[in-house]
Amino acid sequence: MAAAPGKCFLVTGPPGAGKTTLIMRVLETLKTSNPSLKIQGFYTREIREGIERVGFEVVTLDGRKAPLASTIISTPESTRWPTVGKYKVDIASFEAVALPELQIKEDTDLFIIDEVGKMELFSSSFFPAVVKVLESNIPLFASIPIPKFGRDIPAVTRLRNHPGAKIFTLSPSNRDAVREQIYTQLVDSLSEQ
Repeated sequence: MAAAPGKCFLVTGPPGAGKTTLIMRVLETLKTSNPSLKIQGFYTREIREGIERVGFEVVTLDGRKAPLASTIISTPESTRWPTVGKYKVDIASFEAVALPELQIKEDTDLFIIDEVGKMELFSSSFFPAVVKVLESNIPLFASIPIPKFGRDIPAVTRLRNHPGAKIFTLSPSNRDAVREQIYTQLVDSLSEQ
């Protein structure tokens, strides 16, 4: 993995810290300040029924959606899907929408991946696609989970240890400051291209 230093921006924090919200706010600010930027990627969003979270969906930056994980899908094939907690992970659905977004294109300025986490990593094609993005030298802005019980997911460790990685740990008290830091550093890295 040979990206230039400072080309991989990783935001981490405990569940509910606001990683996806931060990524979306930075994205909105980037698009407003520089509408010609070509940004590819996806984010994950909760699916709720009333107040209960029943799953997650993957959403591309141009609005296409697909299920990522669910507690309510019950089909013959879903009985064979991997699980994370109470959620069944729909790898095929995730791959159909997320993987095309990670294809390297000559005019891409920035990749956004929310998140490089346990559910997404059940796809055997996902992390190799992330590595290709890193090797492309196109800036990457991604979220990663915080280590659970002091243990990190091996692929996430590889990202954390990447020579170009800058890690920002999010908490409710530092959200605005971290958002400003990431935005400023992303703009700097985009102007270096």
